[in-house]
Amino acid sequence: MIRRHTLAPPADELPLVITKLFKGVLYREADEKIWQALSELSAQARDYVAVLELELVLDEAEGYAFLRSSAGADSTLPRLVPRRQLTFNVSLLLALLRARLAEFDQENAETRLIMTETQIRDMVSVFLPESSNEARLMDQLAANIKKVAELGFLRKLRGQDQTYEVARILKAYVDAQWLEEFDARLSDYRTSLEGGTA
Repeated sequence: MIRRHTLAPPADELPLVITKLFKGVLYREADEKIWQALSELSAQARDYVAVLELELVLDEAEGYAFLRSSAGADSTLPRLVPRRQLTFNVSLLLALLRARLAEFDQENAETRLIMTETQIRDMVSVFLPESSNEARLMDQLAANIKKVAELGFLRKLRGQDQTYEVARILKAYVDAQWLEEFDARLSDYRTSLEGGTA
């Protein structure tokens, strides 16, 4: 059987690939054609964005790609990729989801980690201070879950209310250094909680 797509994509596909990356995370499953072009033009894409002090993060195994500021980027230049300021509770949720994903990968051959909203709430609630207003706490947790979904780290499953897939791109965003810094913040947070209840 003869394969139809044996030639590399033309270089004029590069602007389309770069434009898609500037719009956000590119997933293989969402656009196979653009993903194929990116895979084959990745060296040109890296050179192109490097001029803007950006780097291309491309994970062929997990099927995602995105742009981020280079480590040595000039701090006087405006940021092309915005840095999101996250609340402590959203950061806590991300850290716990990242830990759960690592645990899941060690224990399963499956690639998709599916969690219900109840499971996510149970996972987070053990880290929250006791509150006399349970309903308010649940509303806040629901808002945090919604925010994490908006950031693209949780994907709601079609036709399954309150059920999410933990996006594997979380592994790229929440790396060892991020977790280490967050662990220090969590330790301070626990100390302040204990001080408040003493």
